Amino acid sequence: MAAPWWRAVLYGCGRWRGFSSSAALSRRTAPLGPMPNEDVDVSNLERLEKYRSFDRYRRRADQEARAPHWWRTYREYFQEETDPKGKTDIGLPPPKVCHAQRLLERKRVLQELRASVEEERAARLRTATIPLEAVRAEWERTSGPYHKQRLAEYYGLYRDLFHGATFVPRVPLSVAYAVGEEDLVPVYHGNEVTPTEAARAPEVTFEADKGTMWTLLLTNLDGHLLEPDAEYVHWLVTNIPGTQVTEGQETCPYLPPFPARGSGFHRFVSLLFKQDNPIDFSEDARPPPCYRLAQRTFRTFDFYKKHQEVMTPAGLAFFQCRWDDSVTHIFHQLLDMPEPVFEFVRPPPYHPRQKRFPHRQPLRYLDRYRDSHEPTYGIY
Repeated sequence: MAAPWWRAVLYGCGRWRGFSSSAALSRRTAPLGPMPNEDVDVSNLERLEKYRSFDRYRRRADQEARAPHWWRTYREYFQEETDPKGKTDIGLPPPKVCHAQRLLERKRVLQELRASVEEERAARLRTATIPLEAVRAEWERTSGPYHKQRLAEYYGLYRDLFHGATFVPRVPLSVAYAVGEEDLVPVYHGNEVTPTEAARAPEVTFEADKGTMWTLLLTNLDGHLLEPDAEYVHWLVTNIPGTQVTEGQETCPYLPPFPARGSGFHRFVSLLFKQDNPIDFSEDARPPPCYRLAQRTFRTFDFYKKHQEVMTPAGLAFFQCRWDDSVTHIFHQLLDMPEPVFEFVRPPPYHPRQKRFPHRQPLRYLDRYRDSHEPTYGIY
């Protein structure tokens, strides 16, 4: 039985509309430039150049990724990449390394390992041991300084210390706090150290040649109670001969960390500067024991700018610290001042006026809960 004429007309119109909408959606604007792999001839894949190794492919892919293109990537839309070449480097020059000699040394070590019967047997029986001290020494000598620089940039140290100028900490700086008679709490690059553990001056060691002079600085970037862009200097030892920190001039005596309660984590940075010759630090000296916070106000940028002609940053180590019970003793006994406390100040609950229907506005029941639970900050 033939379909009624109105059904045929209706179905025909539906098909015609679907065809027209799909044709309109298929239209695309022309690209602003050549598309990726547009110049590759895929008609004959056998004639294309083969990479034959993953390393060659990775190098070529990295080179292509760094090349400028007319399109913007996802990272460029949401992140502002800074040009590392535009930053001011105020550190020591890189050491001269012969890469050919380093490759020969690595090749020699590999040959010795492969020829060793004991190492082969230990690897087969899964009893081989790795000398961690040798691994750490190799890391400090090769890629360690650049990893420390990336961590310092991540924590914003260069931004707050030198106003964006950067340096590579090429001199390994070892800082450790003695707890008890035998225990040591090391300072790495961002680990947490409590004020109780840092109650006494740390043990600082570094590698240096005879006849060189150094300056050691310990500063708190987040602890100033009055000026947001200022610091508190906790320790300053200048004119250190070689590696003898105890023989240097204690320009500012050591003061334990005192992060205020409720202020979160504070960044404590230990900086090592290399001096070209002995320097007169009489203007930067603080009278001992220096328990007045006004005398402890410090700015690393101004300190370095004053002596930048004869002093170069070379080492870096930092830790994070937050309040514990010993901070109360420091404020009351050493600093002789009331202890500041940062707490939440909750505002009185606010209930917006409910609007009657119909006003074409939604009736949001959760406003009563949300507005009464938004915290603000204050100081007691």
